[in-house]
Amino acid sequence: MIPGFDRIGQRLLFAFDPETAHGISLSALKTGLPLACTPVTDQRLAVRVAGLEFANPLGMAAGFDKNGEVPDALIGLGFGHAEIGTVTPLPQTGNAKPRIFRLEEDQAVINRLGFNNEGHQACLRRLRHRSGRTGIVGVNIGANRDSADRIADYRAGVELFAPLATYLTVNISSPNTPGLRDLQARASLAELLAAVRDARDAQRQKSGRNTPIFLKIAPDLTEADLDDIAAEVLDNGIEGVIVSNTTLARERLSSRHAKEAGGVSGKPLFERSTAVLARMRRRLGPDVAIIGVGGVDCAEAAAEKIRAGADLVQLYTSMIYAGPSLPGKIVKGLATIVARERLTSISQMRDTALEKWEAVAI
Repeated sequence: MIPGFDRIGQRLLFAFDPETAHGISLSALKTGLPLACTPVTDQRLAVRVAGLEFANPLGMAAGFDKNGEVPDALIGLGFGHAEIGTVTPLPQTGNAKPRIFRLEEDQAVINRLGFNNEGHQACLRRLRHRSGRTGIVGVNIGANRDSADRIADYRAGVELFAPLATYLTVNISSPNTPGLRDLQARASLAELLAAVRDARDAQRQKSGRNTPIFLKIAPDLTEADLDDIAAEVLDNGIEGVIVSNTTLARERLSSRHAKEAGGVSGKPLFERSTAVLARMRRRLGPDVAIIGVGGVDCAEAAAEKIRAGADLVQLYTSMIYAGPSLPGKIVKGLATIVARERLTSISQMRDTALEKWEAVAI
């Protein structure tokens, strides 16, 4: 990696609007050029979750690689896994532009993309092309905006991608598709989770291959909402929960774009998403996997998510500001923290700050 590459690259990318800059970033990853140093490998960072072996707990969150174009390049940056999508059955253009806004003063982003993607078949072709490669690649599935049967859309995603994905994420928490978050209500959620579980189990009977299912939830939930979600996850045997998607809250934002419609991601999301994470860990018990997302921008932030109850963590927005070397730096930093605390496995860190984060108001 060229010294100062991240800083120079950020200046160049920030000369473009955010969506154009994102396209340039994808193109750069497609070139195969070394955009970051060789990542650290440390056996103490390995994590076993939902029957899967992760080289380290850090992943790229869904939203960056919506169409499954560069998952292996992302893993090459140091991520222990990459989650592609959200992908819907039919291609859709999403909401009107502009729809991504940098909040530089807040180290945050507001987006109202609306599940823009090329659809199931385009993503499926790319996954088939990488068949046989190592590396954990999850597929985040959603429903089309104008779908007459959104549960059927999720079922179709499971049926199509279960044979190829390492895991599947059921995304019902984006604030940018009208009515989508209503699926978090208990009766709707019970129907949805039963449908995707049954579809996955049917595929397992055909192939003998088990594909874990994770549910991605919003941070904007009440204690009663969390009770209901946890109960349905446990009742339906769902392997994990991802906490959390973007927030509709606007507290303590100073950017001129703060009032734009859409979901906020990045540093301002850290506290609330981590408090919700700890509550879900308490409700779900020790065996259900949790992936912590929201405001992870350094090794200590990633470690704190784990202390609050996460098995794995993901990031996206922070890499917009810090560049492609960030995942490698975080993984190296986690190795340093594990050594400092004299742990033989980073999993020993989990839940050590659970009570602290449960006490944080949501």
